Amino acid sequence: MLATVTSGALQGIDAVPVQIEVNSGETGELRFVLVGLPDAAVKESQDRVLSALSNSGFKIPQTRTTINLAPGDIRKEGPLYDLPIAIGILASTRQIAPEATEDYIIAGELSLSGKTSPIKGAIALALLAKKQKKKGILLPPHSADEASLVQDIPVYPIPSLDHAVRFLSNRLAIPALPSTASPFAQPPPDNLKVDFSEVKGQYALRRAVEVSVAGGHNLLMIGPPGSGKSMIAQRIATIMPPPTLTEFLEILAIHSAAGITLSQENRHFQRPFRSPHHTISDVGLLGGGSIPGPGEVSLAHNGVLFMDELPEFKRSALEVLRQPLEDAFVTISRSAGKITLPASIMLVAAMNPCPCGYLGDSNHECRCTPHQIQRYRSRLSGPLLDRIDIHIDAPALTINELRSSTTTEASTSIRERIIAARKFQFDRAQIHNARMSHKQIRAHCTISKSQADLLQQAMEQLSLSARAYDRILKVARTIADLDQSSSILDNHLMEAIQYRTLDRKLFY
Repeated sequence: MLATVTSGALQGIDAVPVQIEVNSGETGELRFVLVGLPDAAVKESQDRVLSALSNSGFKIPQTRTTINLAPGDIRKEGPLYDLPIAIGILASTRQIAPEATEDYIIAGELSLSGKTSPIKGAIALALLAKKQKKKGILLPPHSADEASLVQDIPVYPIPSLDHAVRFLSNRLAIPALPSTASPFAQPPPDNLKVDFSEVKGQYALRRAVEVSVAGGHNLLMIGPPGSGKSMIAQRIATIMPPPTLTEFLEILAIHSAAGITLSQENRHFQRPFRSPHHTISDVGLLGGGSIPGPGEVSLAHNGVLFMDELPEFKRSALEVLRQPLEDAFVTISRSAGKITLPASIMLVAAMNPCPCGYLGDSNHECRCTPHQIQRYRSRLSGPLLDRIDIHIDAPALTINELRSSTTTEASTSIRERIIAARKFQFDRAQIHNARMSHKQIRAHCTISKSQADLLQQAMEQLSLSARAYDRILKVARTIADLDQSSSILDNHLMEAIQYRTLDRKLFY
């Protein structure tokens, strides 16, 4: 007796349909045969499913049973097939009507007692159910929380195998989760928040950060230890506009595929802030592995990727950033397949001016030789620096600044200006300034002849590249947007130019 249950397989952050076909009542030796390119975790599901069936009060097939995960050319991995396999066995042995499962996508891990456990990729599975016009999707409660944010597809939280069977048999009413009840729809609690009002001094750096966030520009902070670079970077997320639902679903899909949403501390409506250690590998940063998956660049999508001590990262790891910074996506090719992941990030980097950190500091003597300084700076290539729009000095704070009791501007008021500037951008071009194409730059970043002459002079004196030329124009456009100006003025262009001087001053 054949029964079919629909589930899905993750490919990157997307899901493709998988049909679990269960045929029981076959002649031959009593055993279960699992085919369809399963990995070790899927093969182990047979033992979990049989114990879950027995402990939930259902009968185990007493004949040879074949379970096929179709299509056979897609590798199936993870424990998400436990629940659909169990439902398929019950349908093939007529302990549940086979037609009861036709209108749903089902996924979930089973414990030996029959209770369900959360799985990766719930967002992708919900989007698949919506695309296939299913009546709904059955998921473990924690996974259902995130999937419920997908509009126009009912998501049913299933705490156990017994609940799933009674729901499919119309013996138990389980209401679909409203998206507003999801913890992922709630902002983080106040005790998790930091604020820009806690930052002492550094007014030029704060201004550069505001410009950077307003246009989505990449930022490099250069200064001695203890100047507040990391402190300011950790507060950048507090001045970013809240994500739209579409942006947050993209964020959640990536984090769900990586298993990050399974932890309680990541269950909030917010933009990501990722801060990898400088010992991270190329694969950890870009993504990949034997089964390609998202790396830190994709996990920071629609948010901030903070790289502290930038020159301490491996040269190869830094160079893999060049393509995603330019194109806003990552393509990973492995023997197991090829995937493309979104990577629209705001890169925030921090570094010392020299190995000891005190070059140019009037309060400390630099102990580095010219050769050490040159070798330290040469770890960052010119092409990578060209992709960082804003370079800003972060000088050491004076004792008076540290002792000052004056409260600086709070994140809330800075965020209001940034939201207004971004609205100005989207009303004009429906895109962040940092993502404007060459055609859009020519259309929206026009400057006068005198301004063009000024920019040409700066380009020649600083030996800047053609890429830097476009980035200066985009930053100037952002500064004008913060002033709600329809045109780029001289002071806007001058400020944008000064944000490009440090890369040549320090690195060449």
